[in-house]
Amino acid sequence: MTRAVVDRDRWLALGLLLLVLLLAYLLLVHPWWTVPMRDTQDRIADLQQRELRQRMQLRQGPEVARRLQEVRVAEARRPGFLAESTTELATATLVQRLESVVAQASPGNRSCAITNRSPLADDTAVKERFRKVTVQVRLRCGTPELAAVLHALEAGTPRLFVDNLNVLAQRYFFAPGQGSQAGGLDVSFDLYGYLRPSPVVPRAR
Repeated sequence: MTRAVVDRDRWLALGLLLLVLLLAYLLLVHPWWTVPMRDTQDRIADLQQRELRQRMQLRQGPEVARRLQEVRVAEARRPGFLAESTTELATATLVQRLESVVAQASPGNRSCAITNRSPLADDTAVKERFRKVTVQVRLRCGTPELAAVLHALEAGTPRLFVDNLNVLAQRYFFAPGQGSQAGGLDVSFDLYGYLRPSPVVPRAR
């Protein structure tokens, strides 16, 4: 055999050996070793990222708690919702607020008096997100006292609202302890506020 034939057979044998090794890797090593190792590395990287996010969240915990406390304090200073948890208690609070405001506007009810205050059932609770508590009010007031009463009701806290305001002028009105007096207004309106919504409890998965 010539040297060229020997070299050719040697290269052919080397090529066949490489082909056999490649097939052995694809059939044995890759699916049984390489693929599981890559999956393990991916899981390790995912766990590391999750641990990093959790550590960052734990570091932010005190700051989040501080900001939440600040929001709660600010909300307590300027409450928008009625503090009571039930319609009955909130109705009593509305009536007390009305009586206090009227007494401040007209001490001794000399020129402003409450002639009626009755709860009004809320028929919009299903349609609206927040439960509304309403009291129907009727007053006999002078003009300056009425303006003071309405301003005090809507400008204070918690937030209250006046709706369906009707004002009729009358020649005389009766003030308790003072008898009939000239002038004045016969006023009726709805005074209402909103109960604080109940916190949403997440469903267990």
